[in-house]
Amino acid sequence: MKIDAEAAGFDERRLERITEHFETRYVDTGKIAGCQITVARGEHVAYHRNIGLMDRERAKPVTDDTIWRIYSMTKPITSVALMQLYERGLFLLSDPVERFIPSWRGLKVGTVEGDAVVGLADPDQPITVRDALMHTSGLPSPMGGVHPIDRAFSAERRAAGRDATLESVCELLSRHPLKFQPGTRWNYGLSTDICARLVEILSEKRFDEYLEAEIFGPLGMSDTAFFVPEEKLERFAANYTRRPGEPPALGDDPAASPYRSRPTYLSGAGGLVSTTPDYLRFCRMLVEGGELDGHRILGRKTLELMTVNHLPGGADLTRFAVGGFGEAGFTGVGFGLGFAVGQGPAATSMAGSVGEYYWGGAASTAFWIDPAEDLAVIFMTQLMPSASYPFRAQLRSLVYQALAD
Repeated sequence: MKIDAEAAGFDERRLERITEHFETRYVDTGKIAGCQITVARGEHVAYHRNIGLMDRERAKPVTDDTIWRIYSMTKPITSVALMQLYERGLFLLSDPVERFIPSWRGLKVGTVEGDAVVGLADPDQPITVRDALMHTSGLPSPMGGVHPIDRAFSAERRAAGRDATLESVCELLSRHPLKFQPGTRWNYGLSTDICARLVEILSEKRFDEYLEAEIFGPLGMSDTAFFVPEEKLERFAANYTRRPGEPPALGDDPAASPYRSRPTYLSGAGGLVSTTPDYLRFCRMLVEGGELDGHRILGRKTLELMTVNHLPGGADLTRFAVGGFGEAGFTGVGFGLGFAVGQGPAATSMAGSVGEYYWGGAASTAFWIDPAEDLAVIFMTQLMPSASYPFRAQLRSLVYQALAD
């Protein structure tokens, strides 16, 4: 990967603060095994570093082609895939999802008191495709928790195990009430898996086949997939779990990982693995307005539609989020069609620009795009949960302070 900080408009010396920060605070102290950070501006890579180990137990260093579990960084890819079909006139954002998934007709909204669902009501409006893209569907979350609707769905989803498919989970959802009236709240959960199922229905292709044909193949993302084949296993990072006061525990050993086999459940919400070079291709396509190296993935105006705040009244997630979890902050953060959307430095209390968009993954990976600065940043590591340390906010400060023009 050719690096030219000056051509990208960065101060190379100040960029090295990124290396020092993550080496001394996180890798040398054993808080993470290793990480990989890339900063690009336009067509130039300003900074790229492999720091520490991708597999602590085997003493394997991070390399340029390390394969990472990107979890929820799958969501923007899924959202782009669905919006490609919007561009073909196959749906409108206002279309009810039940038009494509008939078993959803008659879904009810649950009324909860204490620890139980005590009543069912008709929705004021059906779940729309826009609700699925925005996490405003009201669908239960597979992450469980204390909410009785979540708990009931999670139990049934666990029973289905690895034999579940996007189609079967959509049918399962038809048997559970919604947590709130569609379009009125934001709830991080299954919505992007519904987007993946809509891609299958509308394209008449299996989700992984569609992604390969329409996104991964054209962009040259040859290491991005739902599993790691045997010939690439040596490049697959280990995944760790934080233990306060102790070194992180090995959570998913590449040698025994479920990612070694092709899954039946092709999760558009969090199923992909990828490399930094691959994800940088995806990010550069976004920075360039939907096109890269002559391959038009998405129209410029469609991308603009996806990356503006769609929350009612231009509000932020503090007013609409149910629960406290998401892969971005809530204060000063709106939400578009598959991306969090920053409302500017004063709103977020972080360096950045109005209109930047971003997301992250459960193993602490993250990316952001700043159209005003022609900027894309990718952070890869493998530590769960993603809220273990403030990597993302710290990296923002370190990147923006190094801009030279």
